[in-house]
Amino acid sequence: MSYLTHLYLNALAHPYDLLWTVIGFGGQAVFSVRMLIQWWRSEQEGRSVVPIGFWYCSLGGGLVLFIYALHLEAWPLVLGQGFPLPIYARNIWMILRDRRRARESV
Repeated sequence: MSYLTHLYLNALAHPYDLLWTVIGFGGQAVFSVRMLIQWWRSEQEGRSVVPIGFWYCSLGGGLVLFIYALHLEAWPLVLGQGFPLPIYARNIWMILRDRRRARESV
């Protein structure tokens, strides 16, 4: 039996595990896209910048990975994904606050 056949049969037998694997990969994909966003924006501006999309992907992907790690009961990963979440949220809040202040001062 080929490896792909084995994976397919295992997915049919354990769809709940497959769902959690898809969730884990999805969270990792969102978290990884943040670097592409940062790189693309820095190339556009010709200097290193951290756009708000970076922080949204950090928060969204980090939250999904945190939930995935909780499901796995992988406590080092829970801590690794959980501790930065408030930092990501605070950066978003500060950017939005500063944008609001800039609009109000005009």
